[in-house]
Amino acid sequence: MSRTGKGRTTAPAVRLYRAVRCLLHVFVGLFEIALLFPFYCRLRRNRAVARWSARLLGILRVRIRMQGHPPDDVRRAAVLVANHVSWLDIQVIHSVWQVRFVAKSEVRRWPVIGWMSARAGTLFIERGKGRHAVRINRTIHEAISRGDGIGVFPEGSTTDGTELMRFHASLLQPAVVSGALVYPVAVRYRDENGNVNLDASYVGDTTLAESLRMILAQRSIVAEMIFLPPIDASNKSRRELATQTQGAIAAALNVPVSDRRLDMSAGPQGARR
Repeated sequence: MSRTGKGRTTAPAVRLYRAVRCLLHVFVGLFEIALLFPFYCRLRRNRAVARWSARLLGILRVRIRMQGHPPDDVRRAAVLVANHVSWLDIQVIHSVWQVRFVAKSEVRRWPVIGWMSARAGTLFIERGKGRHAVRINRTIHEAISRGDGIGVFPEGSTTDGTELMRFHASLLQPAVVSGALVYPVAVRYRDENGNVNLDASYVGDTTLAESLRMILAQRSIVAEMIFLPPIDASNKSRRELATQTQGAIAAALNVPVSDRRLDMSAGPQGARR
């Protein structure tokens, strides 16, 4: 499918201005994480993450349109499950709910972003390593027990937002073990004309730099975030949970579920579907 190309600005000066602001904002984040985060309590860290994410979205002219709400007071284990379209997804979600995301280990090796993600509490999975999968599963369970919200993208990869890939049930095992409330969240990006904004997606062979250039070229991007009713993971198998969350998100976005699945043999506990 070709990209829309709509909603772009033709003013290079505007793009340069936004790029410089974005770069400065990243340096501010690096400074705060490196020097101040060690002295912050969890609540203050969460507020800093929310503030930084909201400001980045403002610089990139990304406006959030939200239906439903994240939990106001998480007194029970909570796991956010969302479809994955763009690297923007994390900032969009973090601006309203600060969860610890589970990400593939490759992200940890990304320049700057990988380091920031790790220091902000992201949990990384190494594919194909059973022992590491058991270890990360234990770490996730411990984080949930401490009251941390966990965020998971069960597709295992990004799409352009016009379909949903099948969910990997193994990534939902910690929710089952903890008897958590699972919050399905549907994410979609639109351009200024209301069309699905393919330029906001981060798919295929697109590099992070190319993705950023396309986003900087937009006059505005609308990030739709739909918080769906929570699902109680108690007494459910992970496959049942994957099917329910996948169906809820697909219905909210009105998109088909593709048969394509990324190989994620090392989800928590190293389990395959």
